[in-house]
Amino acid sequence: MLRFEKPTGSLVGSLLVATPALRDPSFERSVVLLVAHESAGAMGVVLNRATGVPVSEVLGDWGGLAQDPAVLFEGGPVQPDSAICVARTRAGSDEPAGFQPFFGALGTVDLGGRPELVRDRVDGVRVFAGYAGWSPGQLEDEIAGGSWFTFEALPGDPFMTRPDDLWSMVLRRQGGLLAAVAQYPPDPTLN
Repeated sequence: MLRFEKPTGSLVGSLLVATPALRDPSFERSVVLLVAHESAGAMGVVLNRATGVPVSEVLGDWGGLAQDPAVLFEGGPVQPDSAICVARTRAGSDEPAGFQPFFGALGTVDLGGRPELVRDRVDGVRVFAGYAGWSPGQLEDEIAGGSWFTFEALPGDPFMTRPDDLWSMVLRRQGGLLAAVAQYPPDPTLN
């Protein structure tokens, strides 16, 4: 039996993986990377909602740094006209200008800067239109209510070349009953 408990510490750098019970179209079968989690609330980006819009079409030279697929991602329903850029610093490299670390080598990059100042110090970027946000205590209540599984993120999770596979892949790597949840059909009534 899976138990859902209210988290007590910061979940920054964790993955929120939607449980099959979460039917909100904005988050159904989503994987969210939390980039902030504090008493004032939480913020993350949905990692597995690629659009067909190339980053270069919207942000010019930043497109050359975008990981494959080099498209914008739907980061969440909040402020979809804004952009958040997640990057992973290159091993042994200094942090580039405009980089704000949030977990290990992962951080956000200021898209107002020049991409050539970042190019040699990151292994790539992913750009998200909008974000997912929670008010104080809301995320903790959703986790306790069974809407989200929480797992430790791997450094490559935000940069998967096949983001549509991320939901099932993260669940499978947990093993046991959670690996079985990865096979849960998108619409169980069609089973």
